[in-house]
Amino acid sequence: MKIWGFKGKTAEERGTEEAAGEPLDAELRQALGDFRLAVHAWSEAALSRPRPALARRHRPAWRLAAAWTCSAILVAAGVSGGGFYQHRQEQIKQVAAAQARQAEQQRVVAVRRVQAREEEDLLAKVDSDVSREVPVAMEPLARLMDEGE
Repeated sequence: MKIWGFKGKTAEERGTEEAAGEPLDAELRQALGDFRLAVHAWSEAALSRPRPALARRHRPAWRLAAAWTCSAILVAAGVSGGGFYQHRQEQIKQVAAAQARQAEQQRVVAVRRVQAREEEDLLAKVDSDVSREVPVAMEPLARLMDEGE
């Protein structure tokens, strides 16, 4: 395996070979030196280039105050809107209860009328069952009573 021209040797092996007097290839030494110089040049250029300062936008104080005011108004409207909703629901309940009471009163009145009519019919039936016709012998007396009225 050939990595950077090192023929698969580890760093320790290369260090021992160089220490033993075996120099690295001149071509490899030149490539590494060029790479090192390029990295240093790029770093120097990156550090020395002019960078634009980010301008911070300042909001006017009245915008912040207006935002807080609008927020407060929205919260107040939400809270009072809930009160209006509850009040309306209470009104609806009261109207429904009044209608239920009125319907119950009408039902009671209708039941009383039916009962009164039934009582009158029953009394009329009892009256007709109990009453007798005037016997023939008493008829002249009955006519006298009718004429006297």
